[in-house]
Amino acid sequence: MTDTAPLPQAAAVPAAPQGTDTPAAVPAAAPHGTDTPADAPAAASQETGAPAAPPSGLRDFYENPAVPVASGDGRSLRQARLLAAALAGRPGGTVVDVGCGDGTAAATAAPLLAGHRLIGIDWSQDALRRARPRMGAVVRGELEHGGLPLADGCADAVLFSEILEHLVDPDQALDELRRILKPGGHLMLSTPNLAAWYNRALLLAGVQPVFSEVSLRGIHGRPGSEVVGHLRLYTARALRSFLTASGFEDVKITGAPFHGVPRPLRLVDRAACAVPGAASILLAHARRR
Repeated sequence: MTDTAPLPQAAAVPAAPQGTDTPAAVPAAAPHGTDTPADAPAAASQETGAPAAPPSGLRDFYENPAVPVASGDGRSLRQARLLAAALAGRPGGTVVDVGCGDGTAAATAAPLLAGHRLIGIDWSQDALRRARPRMGAVVRGELEHGGLPLADGCADAVLFSEILEHLVDPDQALDELRRILKPGGHLMLSTPNLAAWYNRALLLAGVQPVFSEVSLRGIHGRPGSEVVGHLRLYTARALRSFLTASGFEDVKITGAPFHGVPRPLRLVDRAACAVPGAASILLAHARRR
């Protein structure tokens, strides 16, 4: 991957200076992984029309360096292989990683995406600080209140990994991703599976499913120890229908393992990937109509 060409946008928008205390009103997308929530949309200022900043508590949560911003290599590698196959024979493409987090996923995918330019976008200033050494080209942006700082139809492909489940308005988010994609451009999206094999068993036992949340302050009624802030969860059928209704076609869904599965169950989790509807993570590949 290279990072010397100018950003494919009407006017290049650099990442905000480090240490700023005025983040965008809504996370462009929460950092990569299944461990970081997205904020609720902030109300616009009645006097200026500008988006209001989120409450300081939420801002502190997003910018807290202790909040995990990376998911497992298993999902990243599978997604990168799918993208490399989709872009085969078309060198020099522009890949926009929306919600790039700390750049770990990009670094994992880099060997498979040689010859393509990767641009990382995230709302979290701390995540961008950590991503910059791994990616080079990073931009601070958001999916709402003005959209991503990129021109229409500038991207050959968009990576959108474990972000959808954090969003208050996923419809607007997919509209924005579709806007920056070229006609026929590739969307590579991943999100936790509500109907993962273990969630089916947990629900039958009356236990809150993994990946789901009832509070941003603590864990209640489900396995796990980290607050992840998921607002929406999808089954394979629901995700396919949602992408099709949002202006995408040729939707293909495969499965990926979850790095948080206990070690004794990881072989089972990998085996479940053969049946996407039961896999831990849903990987969707779709094309813009």
